[in-house]
Amino acid sequence: MKNFVSIKNLTKTYNNKFKALDNINLDIEKGHIFALLGPNGAGKSTLINIICGIVSATSGTVLVDNNNIVHEYRKARSMIGVVPQELHLEAFETVWDNVRYSRGLYGKSINKVSDINYIKSIIKDLSLWEQKNSKLRELSGGMKRRVLIAKALSHEPSVLFLDEPSASIDVELRKDMWNLVKKLKEKGMTIILTTHYIEEAEELASKVAIINHGKIIIVEDKDVLIKKLGQKKLIIDLQENIQTIPDKLKEFKLILNNEGNKITYLYDTRNVRTGITTLLNLIKNEGIKLKDINTEKSSLESIFINLVKGANNEL
Repeated sequence: MKNFVSIKNLTKTYNNKFKALDNINLDIEKGHIFALLGPNGAGKSTLINIICGIVSATSGTVLVDNNNIVHEYRKARSMIGVVPQELHLEAFETVWDNVRYSRGLYGKSINKVSDINYIKSIIKDLSLWEQKNSKLRELSGGMKRRVLIAKALSHEPSVLFLDEPSASIDVELRKDMWNLVKKLKEKGMTIILTTHYIEEAEELASKVAIINHGKIIIVEDKDVLIKKLGQKKLIIDLQENIQTIPDKLKEFKLILNNEGNKITYLYDTRNVRTGITTLLNLIKNEGIKLKDINTEKSSLESIFINLVKGANNEL
């Protein structure tokens, strides 16, 4: 599949010598939802701001659909829609006027029937039609977030940047936001999101990049990443409480809960032999009676934490 955003050897060093980005290389395919994860100060916002032309890079290149963001700025920027984290909106403007005005700022016509129909379709898709004549100061935080997305889509971009799209909205609206993002992806839009909600990346993204201290730690398909780096938990509920793990089971590094009625065994899904069969036989030989057995796979969150810890230890 065609790469829509291509980043090569991108570095950003500020005047105070702080290196916010260190030789970033990243390719983002057309029509994908791409999640950029990282702790605060990792370089996520700097990277997005450079791609969107808000901040200048020290070195390196960024192409949007093969258009250089520096030398072909106008064309590259016209393809990009940005939904910022902050809710900065014109408080006394109506939803309709705000979206229409944003379209005009990109040099798009706003008076043709086709233009009006397009603006209508955006507002309806975002469930804002009933609020089209409402002033922005009258809207809830979730509705304002939707208006920001409408503004970002007003000039018909090909790639949409979402900076913390679920910030400051409740759980119900977050689910609505996820459904909206999925619909945009189904229409062929390339979407790049940064998020602190790991479950958001796990729910939406097809590919994940993890950045820390200005460096990309890993880029991988989400499902492949979870399968390749994830651990599984074998959770064994016991019929009767035990005080300690028997010596013959110590090699499995089992975790016994405080109540003494649950044993957890962590195993690597990449290993040909997990050791589960041997473990269960030894437990039986020790006279420990089982009540129930369950497994849990590692989430993207646990993988993210482990990778960031590992990167920090290498510094």
